[in-house]
Amino acid sequence: MLKAQKLSWIKNRKQILHGINIEITKGECLGLVGPNGSGKSSLIKILTLLEPPTSGKILLNNQEIPSNIPLEIRRKIAVVFQDPLLLNMNVFHNIAVGLKIRGLRKTLIEERVEYWLASFGISHLTKQHVRSLSGGEAQRVSLARAFALNPEILFLDEPFSSLDAPTTEELLIDLNRVFQSTGITSLIVSHDFREIKHLTNRVYVMLKGEIQTSGLTAEILPSSPDTELQDYLAPW
Repeated sequence: MLKAQKLSWIKNRKQILHGINIEITKGECLGLVGPNGSGKSSLIKILTLLEPPTSGKILLNNQEIPSNIPLEIRRKIAVVFQDPLLLNMNVFHNIAVGLKIRGLRKTLIEERVEYWLASFGISHLTKQHVRSLSGGEAQRVSLARAFALNPEILFLDEPFSSLDAPTTEELLIDLNRVFQSTGITSLIVSHDFREIKHLTNRVYVMLKGEIQTSGLTAEILPSSPDTELQDYLAPW
């Protein structure tokens, strides 16, 4: 569904990404793992069309995405960031805001919001203001908002990094259930291989702005002869 070919990115005269090649197959949940500073978040900015690459190209459904990106292509992509970027309103309106912008009728908005509130176990929070939410609740609202948009591809950039271990474990279980029921194409970014292993079947590993290796999540840990890569993967 999505293919990046020889992506490079230079910012402030520093090369951040070096010749990245990556493919996401329709319906799969793909992992992207690497230590802090490896370039994961920079790559996500490029793949989600928030930043243009210095060189290389991105193809969506085998069609190259032009430099002047059409709105209909942007609307095929949704992103959940590390810190939930919620608006100063209640939970219902935060989930509904993107649907309102797209001009959906009121009854459809209500049905979709209620569905995703229930899917992430936060129906009881519908009228609650986001400032009163816990970190886990806020991230569930952010996820529900992204899924409500019905994107073709969903990107999750370190969605668990600010959560404690019990909250992360509960959210991993619920998110895995949602992935299984929807079959949505997704890419999950993390520095923690345990999260990637829980949700994905295939993974890319980044170090120093480059893809170092890729393969099936269950098989990649013992497979690398590279010393630096072994040092990173060893704790997992």
